[in-house]
Order: sequence, then C-alpha cells, then structure tokens
Amino acid sequence: MDTKTTEKTATAKTDEVAEDATTEAADTTPGAGTPAAADADLLDEQDEQDDDEQDDEEAASPEATGIGAGAAAVVSAALSAVALTGTWTGKVVAERETLVGQIKTSGSGTPAQQISEIYGDAWHSTALVNGVFALLALIVAALVLILPRRPAWVRAVAVAGAVLGGLGLLLSVGTYFDLFLSLPTAGS
Repeated sequence: MDTKTTEKTATAKTDEVAEDATTEAADTTPGAGTPAAADADLLDEQDEQDDDEQDDEEAASPEATGIGAGAAAVVSAALSAVALTGTWTGKVVAERETLVGQIKTSGSGTPAQQISEIYGDAWHSTALVNGVFALLALIVAALVLILPRRPAWVRAVAVAGAVLGGLGLLLSVGTYFDLFLSLPTAGS
C-alpha cells in the first residue's frame, strides 16, 4: 500500500468513529429530530459526497489512467507500420524525382545517367521519407518507454513500435545507400 492509500484509510476510520460518536450523541440528546440536527446531517452528507467526487476526479485524470502514454504507444506502432509499407508522401516525392530526372536527361543523357537520375533518385527519396517516419516512431516509442509506471499493454505496444521502427530505419538506410540492391547498369 502506498502512503496515500494508508492516509485515506486512516482518515476514513477516523471519520467513521467521529460519525458514530456524533450519531450516538444526537440520539441521546433531547431534540435530536430538530431542524438544526437535520441540517447538520445534511452538511455531513454533502461533505462526504464532495470527498467522493474529488476521489473520482483524481482517478479519472489522464495521469492516473495513462491515456496519453497509450495513445503515444499506438502512434509509435502506426508510424512504424507506415515506415515499413510506405506513404503517399513518399510516392509523391519519388514521382517528382522521376519527373526531374526525365527533364534533366531528356535528350542528352547517357543510359547510366538516365538510370541514376530517373530511378535511383526516386528510390533514394522514398527511402529518405520512410526513414523519417521510422525515426519518428523510434523517438515516440522511446519517450513512452522512458515514462514510469505505465500499464503493461502500453509498454508492449511501445516496444512493438520501437522494434518495427528500428527495422524500418535499417531498411531505409540500406535502401538509401544501395546496400541491399544496387542500381541496374546499362547494357553495352
């Protein structure tokens, strides 16, 4: 048990003892059914309700439930999946690089230059965009894992996001530097 729970338990027991003493005194006091006694009982009930509402607000706060950390963990996993599968932004950037390469080599480029400008730059730009998404996934996952006292499912999703983000980053770096597949060469 933590300190707050112990304090709340001790306070609750003290309140119960005081309430029992008040009830006994009210029962033995002449005129216990008077309006003043009813007002005192009403005030005691309102105080208890206020305490209950305050406890409910503390329990429902975002810090207590871990909603933000859970959302960040899910975002990390989603960014990792996007880094592995590719994005619309990556596709647009690749198409732009292809168009720029076609313009540069439209009539005077050698076959090797055309391959590099039209296809190579598009592959590299796609790898760069996917690498940025993977890096974002790793950063968000690391932030979630650094936070203390989070539910197990939040940590599990954050670890999945970190692993997939790391894999996406490795694949993006390998693609950008042509470690897995090199550019095709022009035939002679």
